[in-house]
Amino acid sequence: MNDTELMNMKIGIIGTGNIGATLARKLLSAGHEVKIANSGGVKGVQSLAEDIGAVPADVHGAVDGVDVVVLAIPLPAMASLPAGLFDAVPPQVTVIDTSNYYPGMRDAAIAQIDAGMAESIWVSAQLGRPVVKAFNNVLAHTLAALGQPAGTPGRLAIAVAGDDPMAMQTAMTLVEQAGFDAVDGGTLAQSWRQQPCTPAYCCDLEAPAMARALTAAVPGKAAAIREQMPTQFAKLGAHASHDDIVAMNRRLNVV
Repeated sequence: MNDTELMNMKIGIIGTGNIGATLARKLLSAGHEVKIANSGGVKGVQSLAEDIGAVPADVHGAVDGVDVVVLAIPLPAMASLPAGLFDAVPPQVTVIDTSNYYPGMRDAAIAQIDAGMAESIWVSAQLGRPVVKAFNNVLAHTLAALGQPAGTPGRLAIAVAGDDPMAMQTAMTLVEQAGFDAVDGGTLAQSWRQQPCTPAYCCDLEAPAMARALTAAVPGKAAAIREQMPTQFAKLGAHASHDDIVAMNRRLNVV
């Protein structure tokens, strides 16, 4: 896509939780045409769509005739998407995976990921097509409230990982339009560096610090940190602030 096309895209978002709904609002504000869908079909998104100015759709409609598909659903739900959902979607359509794996906290164990497979490699296998990993390593409040115009001092960053240069360009453009500096996280196989409990994960970092955090990640260390998370969240209590959670992540997600 050229610069003009990147400023006026048709985007389908599957998932209307904190991340999906926030991205829908931000990308509509950036001038894109946005369709939203969830497991409830068209009726399940009708109210939100009317409220924000998006087009309501079912999951099949969300991937039809778009330039970008954003999957903002829990990682295990990727395996429950309709079979063949992407069969008719042209290969040039960018598919963005925003999900994270939380075994022991929310998700059942997935053997391949537990054995070391990058989460988005697993997602790609479920879908039968390549994906770009993005919007997964910021908290919902960060995405909704802490974006800033390009060039603003202290602007926070989001990591983006993928294998196709054009898809990477598209995803990084959307990150920038959402109010964050896009940092190249490498190939999809390297996207483990922005997964939960790594130094780059949900620590509200500026671009230089994000790049350093991606480099600092140590294979296999995240699993040990993840085992501490239920206890650490319990210590924060039910009313932990955003700053409390970021401080906890900065303390725990270190080499």
